[in-house]
Amino acid sequence: KKAGATLSGVEIQSDKYKHGLPDDLPAWYRPLPFCYQSTGVETRFTNGLDPEPRSRDVFSFHKPETLLEWLTEDVPAEALQAAERFSIYNKPSTFYKRLQKLPPLIEEGLWSAQIKAIKNLEKSLSENRPRALIQMATGSGKTFTAVTFIYRLLKFAKAKRVLFLVDRKTLGAQTLKEFQQYDSPDSPFKFTEEFIVQHLQSGTIDKTARVCISTIQRLYSILKGEDIDPELEEESLFDHADLFKEPPPVEYNPIIPPETFDVIVTDECHRSIYNLWRQVLEYFDSSIIGLTATPNMQTFGFFNQNLVMEYPHEQAVADGVNVNYDVYRIRTRITQAGSKVDAGYFIDRRDRETRAVRWERLDEELEYNANQLDTDVVAIDQIRTVIKSFRDNLFKEIFPGRKDVPKTLVFAKDDSHAEDIVKIIREEFAKGNEFCQKITYKTTGVSPEQLIRDFRTNYFPRIAVTVDMISTGT
Repeated sequence: KKAGATLSGVEIQSDKYKHGLPDDLPAWYRPLPFCYQSTGVETRFTNGLDPEPRSRDVFSFHKPETLLEWLTEDVPAEALQAAERFSIYNKPSTFYKRLQKLPPLIEEGLWSAQIKAIKNLEKSLSENRPRALIQMATGSGKTFTAVTFIYRLLKFAKAKRVLFLVDRKTLGAQTLKEFQQYDSPDSPFKFTEEFIVQHLQSGTIDKTARVCISTIQRLYSILKGEDIDPELEEESLFDHADLFKEPPPVEYNPIIPPETFDVIVTDECHRSIYNLWRQVLEYFDSSIIGLTATPNMQTFGFFNQNLVMEYPHEQAVADGVNVNYDVYRIRTRITQAGSKVDAGYFIDRRDRETRAVRWERLDEELEYNANQLDTDVVAIDQIRTVIKSFRDNLFKEIFPGRKDVPKTLVFAKDDSHAEDIVKIIREEFAKGNEFCQKITYKTTGVSPEQLIRDFRTNYFPRIAVTVDMISTGT
């Protein structure tokens, strides 16, 4: 049809074509199972082998090899040798048909919230709902829940391949560890002993991999056939959202066709994944499952308001899954309202790239607000005031009776801000380098993953300063 034509009204015409194939023409299956309607701009596809066949948007036509694979799933070998006898057998199985016949979930080892999330998700998938959102509180086991339902989709629904999207490379390594450590009650093998899991760190997808872990930045570079700056994978999309004013154009890639993944799982990816990078997700003909602790309206909209699980922090605390927290707020005047520096004063001017500092006299008044603090303007005394207040009240009000500084995690605004914090903490606590360590993607000499392990298991460091590299999964 011509561009701009609506396609749902063409489905009746397509249906006539699939039933109208002359008898003297050979066919793998009758009536013809696959129907497409397209304007060249918009394309819709219906798989007639599915229970309750329903048309859906696709980026492009599927490869012929894919259609043949779908037609021959679970079909006896003798039928493949005589296409004219093909129709005497039952319909070939499909992913959605198998989703309706999943075995009961073995609940041992799962929290009640995880059980509910998995059951609700599988029900949603079996109803051929293309998108589903799971909201679970931070620390309540979202990744373990995801690994569990991914295992079941691979094992019992025979999903071809699952894409697991993470926000940055370090979280990908942590996710890979979750898969490696997973023991399924349905098998004596570890997950990675039964299925190949690939953490994408190059431009090639292993054809034998059943799970691929990637950042969306890496995925986009693979689709474009381009190399990616490794540093772009080390930072959250939040840090780079302002670099991309328009969605990056995605074109058909025959090496990675839209049917490459049956399921995509997005784990705590920044919300720009659902707007700025949306077309990268929608390139694939896949069910999309979102995991998040803090969805916003854009996230709800992207997932068609199909919230299959809602498990807030308050409920996780009541269930004994999470530990509650107390807020100890340290305020300073300039963190609340900003400040100003009068003209004529000398200030340090720091170069963003080199961090070189030079003295400069202000020709006019410099006024800044609270949002500019620690990004456009660095007030060293403000950082020091906060740290001194934390130090002085640590064993009096925050943790009375303790002698050792508890494991403390400080989140900075960026790597430069983290550098300032580390320096001042060491000074104010009168401790050496090992007491306080910076853990960001710019740390050299030892991998961030090793520093995270040290923070978890060793006495030192007592205080870790990061930007967004450490998650609750550590």
